[in-house]
Amino acid sequence: MSLKKAIFIIILVLIIDQVSKIYIKTNFALYDGFEVFSWFKIYFVENEGMAWGAKIPGQYGKLILTLFRLVAIVGIGYWLWDSVRKHAPKILIVSIALIFAGAFGNIIDSVFYGIIFEDSHSQVAKIFPEGGGYGTVLHGKVVDMFSFSFFNPVFNVADSAISIGVSLLIVFNRKAFPKKKEEAETVVISEEATQE
Repeated sequence: MSLKKAIFIIILVLIIDQVSKIYIKTNFALYDGFEVFSWFKIYFVENEGMAWGAKIPGQYGKLILTLFRLVAIVGIGYWLWDSVRKHAPKILIVSIALIFAGAFGNIIDSVFYGIIFEDSHSQVAKIFPEGGGYGTVLHGKVVDMFSFSFFNPVFNVADSAISIGVSLLIVFNRKAFPKKKEEAETVVISEEATQE
């Protein structure tokens, strides 16, 4: 699979993720939403921390988390580039692209949303407000909106992309990480040598 196709997946996920988040942020106040089905609703919450609302305590917790995410995205980006360069299986490249896109989508929120949106408490936030945003660079909150009755955490498109990417790696582990021919040949030669 080519790097262009992987980048296309990343851009597509990022567009869907950011459009959905901006729509929610500019059309709903915090904790507002609506029921789509009896088991699924759109419910606007903001996440200041990690997955499922976990936080790093202390004054610099949010900053540490955002900086960690930025370092992690560089590592994931290198993994993607290296996998394409080595002609890794398509399932591995697709999975990494989804994980990269999801991580990058949430990083956009963490880095920029604090300066481009006003607060959503008891009001619908404006984008690029005159008085400035609710926070500073690297101190934004991640917008979440998908709520299922059978699954407690509220999540977004970026979280879904990460979960799908990781799930593909788990389910298709043997296809994603096949043993190299040389390793297989070495094992065969070793077995033949021990039999003689």
